[in-house]
Amino acid sequence: MTDREHRLEAPHRRLDPGSPVVERAVVVGYRAFAWVISHLPPAIPRVILARGAQLSYILWPTKRRWSNANFGHVLGLSPGHPKVRMTALAAYGVYGRYVVELARLPQLAREHADELVGGMDLDAIHKIWSESKGGLIFTLGHLGNAEAAAAGVASRGWPINVVADDSSFPGLFEEFRRTREQWGVHVIPWRNLREIYTVLRRREMLALLIDWGYREDGIPVKLFDAWTTMPAGPATLAAKTGSRILPITIRRNADHRTFSITWTDPIEVASSDPASLQRATQAMADAFAASVGPAPSQWYSFKPLWPAAVAESEALAARAAEMLSGGPA
Repeated sequence: MTDREHRLEAPHRRLDPGSPVVERAVVVGYRAFAWVISHLPPAIPRVILARGAQLSYILWPTKRRWSNANFGHVLGLSPGHPKVRMTALAAYGVYGRYVVELARLPQLAREHADELVGGMDLDAIHKIWSESKGGLIFTLGHLGNAEAAAAGVASRGWPINVVADDSSFPGLFEEFRRTREQWGVHVIPWRNLREIYTVLRRREMLALLIDWGYREDGIPVKLFDAWTTMPAGPATLAAKTGSRILPITIRRNADHRTFSITWTDPIEVASSDPASLQRATQAMADAFAASVGPAPSQWYSFKPLWPAAVAESEALAARAAEMLSGGPA
């Protein structure tokens, strides 16, 4: 594996292929689930899935510990604080709503899809894109509903691509790929680096999720109150293709059905030297914190995002300083 492939690899892939029987059962089960969900009044599955997700938080100690640690960082409180637990419980409920929306999306009529981000003036994004030497890289977290937002902007005809992990359940990946491509979003498997670079060199748009979980070989950044890492992929890709990075936030509105899209100033990555990569990734981390901070209960990434050991955090701080001084990435 080359260094570039290592930096851009999917953070939580399954190394060994699973059983074909299990794979098929998962696909058939999801199709049946989606059919049932699409034929029920929306409120019923929303309540059931929300409560089921919250029950998993209560009954799954490892996930509960990870979630409490994450929301403790976001809220600036200890993981055992009641407000942390309530926020985590609310986030699991929001995740249940998201699953229902995802299952119903293939049946959504075009006119209803346009209403999901109705009234949004997105011309500024088009201007940022047109002024980029390369493509436009969207960085975002597990917040709101990216699939619903993509369906809502599909009428614009933007060439939107998204990188997704196809290694865990390839059959299920194909189900989700068809849903996304129905709304004009092209899905690229994470291992297809050639196509990832190609779409940016064609000056298209590429969406990358940046909150998959802590990896020690990412780029060190300060996020909320502690050191962690974020993927090197966005900054590396931007530097090598002349693309701009645009951190975006997709947040659920008060009506719980529609979404707002906001963004920060675009990030320029002048070169692929360590200092440039660290500064760009830190800017992404700051934008991510600004998107999660005002509505933490809408954030549904439940893998650990910070290292548990103090010594590891200190090592990340030292590595960040080394990168800013021109040291190795």
